[in-house]
Amino acid sequence: MKKQSVGILGLGIMGSAMAANLMRAGFTVVGYDPDPACARRHRRAGGIAAGSVEEVAAAAGILISSLPSAKALELTSKAITGKKIIVETSTLPIAVKEAARKRLSAAGAALLDCPLSGTGAQARTGDLVVYASGSQAAFRKTIPVLKGFSRGHYFLGKFGNGSRMKFAANLLVAIHNVSAAEAVVLARKAGLNAALAVKVLGDGAGASRMLQVRGPMMAKRSYRDATMKVEVWQKDMKIIGAFARALRSPTPLFSATKGVYNAAMAQGHARHDTAAVCAVLEKQGRKR
Repeated sequence: MKKQSVGILGLGIMGSAMAANLMRAGFTVVGYDPDPACARRHRRAGGIAAGSVEEVAAAAGILISSLPSAKALELTSKAITGKKIIVETSTLPIAVKEAARKRLSAAGAALLDCPLSGTGAQARTGDLVVYASGSQAAFRKTIPVLKGFSRGHYFLGKFGNGSRMKFAANLLVAIHNVSAAEAVVLARKAGLNAALAVKVLGDGAGASRMLQVRGPMMAKRSYRDATMKVEVWQKDMKIIGAFARALRSPTPLFSATKGVYNAAMAQGHARHDTAAVCAVLEKQGRKR
């Protein structure tokens, strides 16, 4: 039987991981990224590297977009026409996605708001959860594809609810990442082996997925293999903050983490993994 083709728009950390898993699941993956290095990596992994968004859309009925900015989604949505279903996985303001949905609907395509829960490292192993929203009929058609790169998916109703859930999820990620760093720094200062502390704490009542995923990086002080770059995370922090303020929802713990992430940017960790907040707290400790 001919393999089903799936299109990937954006072959960065998340997009390339989803593409790899879909290929392992038996799909033919046609991908596009304006960065030639990403295109080469996709081709080496066994994918088909397209030269444009239009070329990807011509090759597959279901497309997955994993984009870095509102501008990228705007340009992408203007290039797609016809009866396509786009699984939009980026973390962007809901108004931006709604504008893209209307634009694509007028062109005959259906946009689903489907942010992902999981880091780049989790994406590599298919350990992602999809927060889907929009047309339920279109969503049902994408389920075989979603199963190809994730371990779970939830349909959350009207368009935008996927992003609303994602903002709540990433609020927790922001807090748990910094709290994991605090625990690792405390354990290290107390004379405990950091790697052992991560293992033991991860088996107790204070465990979190961020401690599990980023704790080992913190224990090794190894932040260069980024699964979420600090500079990209800044975008997510701003979106979540604006969303919470608009709802007048208090976020004291989330707000308290902003200074730590800002310090990571200032200290040269922009392109490092967000686990680098551990380095920030260690540096603060040395100054006291």
